[in-house]
Amino acid sequence: MKFYQRHDEDLAINLTPLIDVVFLLLIFFMVSTTFNRESQLSIRLPEATTEPTVAEDTPLLEVQISQAEQVAVKGPSDETAQPLLNSDEETLYRAIQAAVGEGANPVVVIRADRRTPHELVVRVMDAARRLELTRVTFATINTPDQATR
Repeated sequence: MKFYQRHDEDLAINLTPLIDVVFLLLIFFMVSTTFNRESQLSIRLPEATTEPTVAEDTPLLEVQISQAEQVAVKGPSDETAQPLLNSDEETLYRAIQAAVGEGANPVVVIRADRRTPHELVVRVMDAARRLELTRVTFATINTPDQATR
């Protein structure tokens, strides 16, 4: 009986084609991606008017936001604003819900500091939307040059 001697061959994976494919994909995505620079956008911000837009007998729900991201809510029947412990979305929702009461549909006035993060203002607007409060406005001040226009 003749036994054949088995030769163990070293198996090797050739990585050159794999590397070529990865580099081709990288080049494809680099060439096909578009980069937008938002600093190049021309944005015209709205101006505040001197005319009141809310009637005096309309119930107001005021949400005050400081530069340090502290929030206070003042309902239509409250004398002073109640500060909140934190400004997460669920806390804002509960505070606005408690301040509104049953059956009322007040105008939500967001009184935010000019350096307040935009994210916090959006959180307040989202909490108002969840409570189906659709009338939202922002408190502004009139600068001297706007009053003369």
